Amino acid sequence: MPLITMQYTTTADNMSNKKRKILVTSALPYANGAIHLGHMLEYIQTDIWARFQRSQGHECYFAWADDAHGTPVMLRAEAEDIAPEELITRMNTEHQQDFRDFGLSFDNYATTHGDANRQCVETIYNRLNEGGYVVRRTISQFFDEDKGMFLPDRFIRGTCPKCKSEDQYGDSCEVCGSTYSPTDLIDPRSVVSGTAPVMRDSEHYFVRLSEFEDRLQSWMASAALQPEVVNKMQEWFDDGLRDWDISRDEPYFGFKIPDTDDKYFYVWVDAPIGYMASFKELCDRTNLDFDEWWKPDTDTELYHFVGKDIIYFHILFWPAMLMGANLRPPTAVYAHGFLTVDGAKMSKSRGTFIRARTYLDHLNPDYLRYYFCARLGPGMADIDLSLDDFVTRVNSDMVGKVVNIASRCAGFIQRGFNGQLATELPDPGLYQQFLDQRDLIADDYEQRNYQSAIRRIMALADEGNRYINEHKPWQLNKQEDQQQRVQAICTEGINLFRILVTYLAPVVPFTASKAAEFLDIDVEEWSGLNEPLLGVSVNPFQPLMTRVDPVKIASMIDESKENLQSSDETSELDLADEISIEDFLRVDLRIAKIVGAEAVPEADKLLRLTLDIGGGVRHVFAGIKSAYDPADLIGRHTVMVANLKPRKMRFGVSEGMVLAAGPGGSDLFILSPDKGAIPGMRVT
Repeated sequence: MPLITMQYTTTADNMSNKKRKILVTSALPYANGAIHLGHMLEYIQTDIWARFQRSQGHECYFAWADDAHGTPVMLRAEAEDIAPEELITRMNTEHQQDFRDFGLSFDNYATTHGDANRQCVETIYNRLNEGGYVVRRTISQFFDEDKGMFLPDRFIRGTCPKCKSEDQYGDSCEVCGSTYSPTDLIDPRSVVSGTAPVMRDSEHYFVRLSEFEDRLQSWMASAALQPEVVNKMQEWFDDGLRDWDISRDEPYFGFKIPDTDDKYFYVWVDAPIGYMASFKELCDRTNLDFDEWWKPDTDTELYHFVGKDIIYFHILFWPAMLMGANLRPPTAVYAHGFLTVDGAKMSKSRGTFIRARTYLDHLNPDYLRYYFCARLGPGMADIDLSLDDFVTRVNSDMVGKVVNIASRCAGFIQRGFNGQLATELPDPGLYQQFLDQRDLIADDYEQRNYQSAIRRIMALADEGNRYINEHKPWQLNKQEDQQQRVQAICTEGINLFRILVTYLAPVVPFTASKAAEFLDIDVEEWSGLNEPLLGVSVNPFQPLMTRVDPVKIASMIDESKENLQSSDETSELDLADEISIEDFLRVDLRIAKIVGAEAVPEADKLLRLTLDIGGGVRHVFAGIKSAYDPADLIGRHTVMVANLKPRKMRFGVSEGMVLAAGPGGSDLFILSPDKGAIPGMRVT
């Protein structure tokens, strides 16, 4: 098979008059839960880039989908006692509404469970199989005896075999970035039932990834990849590419592998193919030539925006599948970091795990779009949503600088000149100064260095406000013989505002739309800036953006906390069936005094507690090692489940369970009774 190479369009080419054909995608959100602000970081970043490309006159499409397959969707539907198809249809509707209300300009949004995706998946699989890239062999894998199912990698958690970080997924470590087999995990457990899984044999289908190493190396050298991505990719090459398991056993919600009865495609097979299938739906609807965009020698461009946690799938598995099927690989894969809120991981208990819909119920979507843009660079660094800084920056930049120019000038033009602008600019050099930044700002957008683009735009906004302050039209307006000068100064200001809002239109589409109504022109095409607005009328000015109200932020946080209390969502960790009050009353909770505590050397999380419960002692293993020094526990009282069936562990028998609460790690607290409680007392 011939080597597939791609020519990347350089920045100089991007700024030329050549019309490019671009397909942009975002990573697919799972169809088992609501969209939150962590998702929106990526989708807003993608949308800004797509809108920018269109503003330059390029043919740019944004197509993506819901990731509808896999065990999480299957178990969520099971917990709700509905068919998976019903769940994914409902979630697709909710997701699309969130995206539209955030101003995402996608051209098609599909589901990976659609017919177009099934056809694309089977076509690519058949080509891989016919090319000799698919092999079958029997493997041993983890099986949850309690649930009667083989466990996907993400439903096994344990301690990373490389850096020893606890509570990591079965396929990769979020701390050190290592990838491994679930069987390499230390102290693995099933996320579904909490039990220790056992090993069972099953025949699986594998793609021989090593067959693509040379082509992947060549693609890595020619594609527009971030340095951090190239470094990580080279590490995987150095470790040696292993065969990729593309099959899963029943029960599983997904597409069956052709000519099998109980084997399904792994979700990471059909998820990236969902990009292609969504675009196929768009092509069928609009008569675009699908093959032109996906053939190996095409001059079209394909860009994927993804989180740094899934680059493994997008820069190894996905390009290899495309190469094996004689299709074009991506032009680039752009990875971003995670979102933190106020310097910490998003937290449900603190109310900073904020759903997209909760945000939209309280705040203007352009606020968040602008703030994310102002913080995003071209690398993979994490982005912090500091709520105080969010208020300050949006109010200062967008309201206090950009909108301020228009609001200060519009009133004079409307009241004194019936909305008519002057026929000449009093300072054409300043207008040209604003235009001279166009290529630099465009290059920043192209390179996804959004924070640099915002810095340049806000520096211009400062110049615009300086001009208005220096010429003081409010003072000149008091003099009869200075009216034409007032009109000219305000015409200059409105034209400067027009340039600023055009530069910002990819970022704040709702504000730009209002500005377009005021100016009575399109503010999205940058080419229109070559001619200033002179001798024409503008419409009466309406507020374009109001200041962020901190009270609304507080309300949003409070509602997010309430969502935690009343949420009907089922996460990976709360899949147990409901119990009745009778079931609960069977649990015998007793006061226990900790009379002994020691670390378990062979375990990273466990302490061995000796508990006095009045009529004797019990030995319990508790996963609180990261939160407590054993010596500090001795003499304290806590609450334990006294009638829990003893469990044999590697380190001995655990004869109960102590109750603790908290997000985990060092933020974990054993429950302590009030003073006066005595060992053996029943808790009711």
